[in-house]
Parts: sequence; C-alpha cells; structure tokens
Amino acid sequence: MDIIKIDEHTFKPLFTKDQIHERVKALGKQISRDYEGKDPIMVGVLNGCYLFIADLSRELSILHEIDFIKISSYGNEMQSSGQIKVIKDFSAKLAGQDVIVVEDIVDSGLSVDFLRKKIMAMKPASLKFVSLLKKKGTAKIDFEIEYVGFEIDNKFVIGYGLDYKQNYRDLKQIYQLVE
Repeated sequence: MDIIKIDEHTFKPLFTKDQIHERVKALGKQISRDYEGKDPIMVGVLNGCYLFIADLSRELSILHEIDFIKISSYGNEMQSSGQIKVIKDFSAKLAGQDVIVVEDIVDSGLSVDFLRKKIMAMKPASLKFVSLLKKKGTAKIDFEIEYVGFEIDNKFVIGYGLDYKQNYRDLKQIYQLVE
C-alpha cells in the first residue's frame, strides 16, 4: 500500500484488502445469523456500494434478493451538499419485506434519514442498515446503523467503491486524504 497523489491531494492507506475482506466476512456471518429463515431484500445505494454489496452477498448463507437505488448528495465534491435527490429508484416491492440497506459510507446521516423515511412509507416488515464505513462525530441528525464495518475519523476516503470525482472506485484498498 503506497501513498497516492491525485491532483493536489495526497491519500494514505487506511484499510488493506485483507482487513476489508475479514470485516465483510464477519458482517456476512452476523447478518446471516440475524436473518436465519428469512429472505431479505438488500438495497444497495449506488454507486459506492457496488463492491461492498457484491462481496457481502457472497458472504451471506441465507437467501436474499438484491436491488439498487441511486441517490446523490455529493456530486463531485468532498463534502455532502445536504440536498438528496433520487437518480434511480429501486424496482423491488418492499411492502411486507425484510429490507437491508447497504451503504458504502455514512457521515451526516441525511441519506440514511431520507432512505429510512422513503422505505418506511412502503411498510416493510423490517428495515436495517449496513455500512462499510461510518464517520465519527459527523452526524447532523440522530440515526442508527445496525451493522458497521469500520468507524473512521472525519476524513475524505477513496477506494473499494468510494470515489473522487467519480474515479478511483476500483482501488482494492481504502485510502484517506492527508490534510
């Protein structure tokens, strides 16, 4: 894992490919235990979740459906604008279903709040959230994430699905911005 230079920014390694794999494996086991005998719908929040949801899906030992929603609050910026818009809505019928929303990263909680309200209006049997990363001390609203991969400091991160100006999602590791 090396330092990465992008534009005028420097990024240093935060989590290795192996650390990510081990944590995703543990989350898969925990979710499989919690949903034993159920067939939940995992709703991935695009674009950032695509690697995480694929790896998490392969670690589950339960039947599950996968669907996606694409929302945006960042654009090409390093901080959320606070304005959430739906770019692609999910297609699965969520009424009466156990729903697990899969996020790459949660910081302010605004997208979690938006998705919770949107999905709860559809009357699911249950609703839980899993996020690979959760930033500490950045919440603008009170929210709960039932399954968290790693808690991180309030730093901008890239790799393993997380982007900078829609690039660098393909990095196998997660890197954080050096201030």
